[in-house]
Amino acid sequence: MIVVSGTFRLGASSVEAAKAAAIEMARETRKEDGCITYAFFQSIEEPTTFRVFEEWESDVHLKAHFEVAHMKTFRARLGELEVLERNVKKYVVADVEGL
Repeated sequence: MIVVSGTFRLGASSVEAAKAAAIEMARETRKEDGCITYAFFQSIEEPTTFRVFEEWESDVHLKAHFEVAHMKTFRARLGELEVLERNVKKYVVADVEGL
């Protein structure tokens, strides 16, 4: 399994547009083959900070995700916003068990 997790910090004037873009992106991405989980979360302590959390069946599925039309649209929309910081990482998970 592949996990992608990270944060985006935005200028205050970009928050509402980012929410709209994130909602559309998440809805479309969850329809993709190999997508297990895909969601954005807004920080309650720092409302200009958003976390993305994704789980994919494989790296092949994640790579395909980077090529879909809604990803290209999302990246273009982010390019129009004031993104102050972006920190997103990919994790390759060998074992998963419930707690």
